[in-house]
Amino acid sequence: MRFATPLIPGRLVRRYKRFLADVVLEDGSETTVHVANSGAMLGLDAPGSRVWLSRATNLARKLPLSWELVEADFGSGPELVGVNTMHPNLLVAEAIAAGAVPALAGYGRLRREVKYGLSSRIDIQLEDEARPLCLVEVKNVHLMRTPSYAEFPDCVTARGAKHLDELGAEADKGNRAVMVYLSQIGSARTIGLARDLDPAYGRAFDRARARGVEAIGLVCQINPEGIEVADIIPMTG
Repeated sequence: MRFATPLIPGRLVRRYKRFLADVVLEDGSETTVHVANSGAMLGLDAPGSRVWLSRATNLARKLPLSWELVEADFGSGPELVGVNTMHPNLLVAEAIAAGAVPALAGYGRLRREVKYGLSSRIDIQLEDEARPLCLVEVKNVHLMRTPSYAEFPDCVTARGAKHLDELGAEADKGNRAVMVYLSQIGSARTIGLARDLDPAYGRAFDRARARGVEAIGLVCQINPEGIEVADIIPMTG
């Protein structure tokens, strides 16, 4: 995934109301930007952090700038982290289409945002006449409290637990159900669950795994020009 236009550098003043942040641009002006991330963003929203913003192509948008990247140091030196949670579905879809995720290769058709269950949409649905339907739910991972070890979630997510139970129900039907955890921290070498931050999610994960739901960890390579899936990394419970 390439950014449509060059990113705009700045310094974070503060993040507030989850979806808003104030940023000082290089010319000294201060502006409010959109934050496409409903999580706690632990360790990523320190005032003064270097950030990079994208400009919307929709001129009618109230906030034309969106927060894309932040520079953070998790113990092995400064690195760029992707904070926009609107990107992971596209990144994983691109990786699957390119054959970069062998466990999800070989399907004849990939569709996104497909309705399933009672009132839900699956992020990616893989279809092939010779294989069971494969439903893929993608989660963005941007929490790191120990060097190289990324964690999900970074706050309580009842919606995330619901997704796990729904995927378990699909596995019960004989469909293939897969959770993909995508780290937008490039130094991650393993992804695990932050069970202390959301014990209910941990229990839902265990229930889903017992019903046959698979878990795949992926890590991104990030720079101001774009983001792409770089490698498959181990998932731990």
